[in-house]
Amino acid sequence: MPKGICALSVVPMRSEPADASEMVNQILFGETYHVLEERKNWLKVRLMHDQYEGWLDRKQHTPVGEKYLGTYFKKRPPVASDLIEIVSQKDGGDFFPIFLGSFLPGFSPKEEKPVRIGEQAYLYTGPSTHKKLNRQALKKFARQYMHTPYLWGGRSPFGIDCSGFTQMVYRLSGYPLPRDSGQQAQLGQTLSFIEESEPGDLAFFDNAEGVITHVGIILENNYIIHASGKVRLDRLDQTGIFNAEEKKHTHKLRVIKKII
Repeated sequence: MPKGICALSVVPMRSEPADASEMVNQILFGETYHVLEERKNWLKVRLMHDQYEGWLDRKQHTPVGEKYLGTYFKKRPPVASDLIEIVSQKDGGDFFPIFLGSFLPGFSPKEEKPVRIGEQAYLYTGPSTHKKLNRQALKKFARQYMHTPYLWGGRSPFGIDCSGFTQMVYRLSGYPLPRDSGQQAQLGQTLSFIEESEPGDLAFFDNAEGVITHVGIILENNYIIHASGKVRLDRLDQTGIFNAEEKKHTHKLRVIKKII
């Protein structure tokens, strides 16, 4: 099965093989995937880190082989930990931005090793993380996304959806999560009351049919940070999320989960 890696800042995954099709996800720099199906201009791919599937424009595909994956993805690669940084080709060629949460395969600042994307080496001088971190670090990463606009399928600081937000914050803290809120809700320990929760726990919300459609990260003093219109802070109670600007509850609480 052919494999590939994202060699651009961020590229869309679409529900169907067409430019006008719905964007269901984004692939960030350094993320790898299996190629499941090939069309003339499109590839159906499955991301290796969370098994999410969608269609990728063939022009945005960079192939990699098993040897590359075995060398640079034996363990989870370092993760870019600033909102936006620059990578530049080691041979003095092109440079471009990458975003918070991007993978940095091969990168080691101590050993002065560059990022390796297929056959190309990139210099990177920004901050990175590669360990499991505590709840304080998780809260810090969550606040880095404050005021990011809501974007269906988004996973970057320039547009993100609710489960993309929680997935990226947990990645930066060293904990992998699935892509969608319903999948994330299947993990961890269920808590009965908000009072049992700690900052960093996840709160999930359902619709009138009982389907989980929203997720956010609990903070101190009954606050929650979540992506709704933008990444924002609201109050959380046993009913759900209370939006002070709209003076009403906007999301109905279903369950609280302790993941770490």
